[in-house]
Amino acid sequence: MSTDAPIRITLEQEEDYSFRIRFDDTTIADLMTDEPAPLGKGEGPNPTRLLVSAVANCLSASLLFALRKFRNTPGRLVTHATAELVRNEQGRLRVGHIHADIQLAEAGTAHASLERILAQFENFCVVTESVRHGIEVSVSITDADGVQLHGKARTEQAES
Repeated sequence: MSTDAPIRITLEQEEDYSFRIRFDDTTIADLMTDEPAPLGKGEGPNPTRLLVSAVANCLSASLLFALRKFRNTPGRLVTHATAELVRNEQGRLRVGHIHADIQLAEAGTAHASLERILAQFENFCVVTESVRHGIEVSVSITDADGVQLHGKARTEQAES
């Protein structure tokens, strides 16, 4: 069940594996992505780095929100995240594990209700909990003439 308007982006290939991401319906600046060598030039983050960034950012923001909700005034958070790549049964690379290490600027004892905060902040992280439980992904491919080559169009999916 959706509670907000869908999030829309437009991705346009610039050259080789470099893509420009436009965040539709916002004033957010475009983002350039690129694959590392030998496929691309590594001139921007690749999708795996964006995924790891999204998980780390969401966890950090969720912790910050929870700390402030209990009237704490935390200093600057610093988060280091690491993704381990593994090969699946077909030998294809997949993100096997993401670890986020969030560092508080002060001692834990400086925060009120820290035990309660730590017990629940992850549950409010939209990205992390979505990744943990899996996200259904559908794909459609249409050619320049509008011919559906693969999958179902978004409107067809909504009808089924």
